[in-house]
Amino acid sequence: MLDIAERSPIYYEIIRQLYYGSVLSCTDLSARIDKSIPLVTAAVNQLIKAGYVEKRGLAPSSGGRRPLTYALKSDRLFVLTVAMDQLSTRIGIIDMFNKYVSGVEVVELKLRNNPKALERLVEAIAKHIEKSGIPKEKIIGAGIGMPGLVNANDGINYSYLDTNGRCLSEHLSESLGLKVFIDNDSSLIALAEQKFGKAHGFKNAMVINLGWGIGLGMVINGQLYRGDDGFAGEFSHIPLSEKGVLCYCGKQGCLESEASLLAVADKAIQGIRNGRVSRLAFLSDQDQLAVGHSLLDLANQGDQYAIDLFMDAAYKIGRGLAILIHINNPRAIVLSGRGAKIGRLILPPIQQALTRYCIPRLVNNIELLVSDFGQEAEMIGSAILVMEQFSPNIFASSAKSSRKISNKAADPTS
Repeated sequence: MLDIAERSPIYYEIIRQLYYGSVLSCTDLSARIDKSIPLVTAAVNQLIKAGYVEKRGLAPSSGGRRPLTYALKSDRLFVLTVAMDQLSTRIGIIDMFNKYVSGVEVVELKLRNNPKALERLVEAIAKHIEKSGIPKEKIIGAGIGMPGLVNANDGINYSYLDTNGRCLSEHLSESLGLKVFIDNDSSLIALAEQKFGKAHGFKNAMVINLGWGIGLGMVINGQLYRGDDGFAGEFSHIPLSEKGVLCYCGKQGCLESEASLLAVADKAIQGIRNGRVSRLAFLSDQDQLAVGHSLLDLANQGDQYAIDLFMDAAYKIGRGLAILIHINNPRAIVLSGRGAKIGRLILPPIQQALTRYCIPRLVNNIELLVSDFGQEAEMIGSAILVMEQFSPNIFASSAKSSRKISNKAADPTS
């Protein structure tokens, strides 16, 4: 992937750290990758000659000689980032500063009971790359966040995008001619908040993905925790009661069936049909997606019915969080994902539930925070997923595979 004669791991490490740190000195890089300053300086100079890194001037004075700082060039390396939920998929290409260079494309793509979903996903991503005009050899790889039971290490989603037993990430890599990594959407949202967002600096934090479903990502001792098979964080299926709404998982009273955005949309539609007064009345014949989007906007605009629905859902989320707090003892809880848009409205009922159901000593020092990323968190997390794997062993073989696919496509006899 790196167009330099010697593909030493140190080059990849430096690029990764500059991605996370944006602008760093050789001293900073030396401390981050645990290599000597002369070795780091030599590698940085090689990356400058190869066109990946540029000088950014002198660092602020700290009392001694001001060191030179360096940053990645914005037009040399890119990441394809994809954020999926049960109903739609967002696709974009970003540079090393997490800035979009292709715009964000939203594709309606329902995952449940859709045997054509995988084919449609590959088609949408391929078209997005083509329309972007960015040469594929400049794209490091693709990170895809998706709902469901995802084993990131094995590249398998046990809930959606069936490949008849094949590794999903390998299937996508072969189809797209790019190295593809997949992970659970909530895990990637937590990764984004840990590296760049509100969970940054906390050793122990829980990040709640408030979307069409309800997900959880856990940072424990400074590391994203995935569990033994990668399935940790199935917060949405915590049972609130045994007599509640039937969840798609087959059980009754799951948090997701009571408090997710889809559940709130269903309640809103039913309430309007039963005569509840709201500005949502004109949407009574619309689907969950349209109603869900409108609910978020109307709640922020003061619609009382929308506010009531979300406050009830938030209280139930708080009850679920109380269980997790007694188990994990986090220092911070971050509300992220699509639902962060109404974060200021739902903080009070969540806090009320925590006060009611938690032991005071466990909850008093928790910081309850609202993400600045919102639904962008999954896109950023998908890019981080690629950068976390950035190494010569993985990406050198990926580049060869990509060239083979490109050559085969260009061969009229193939």
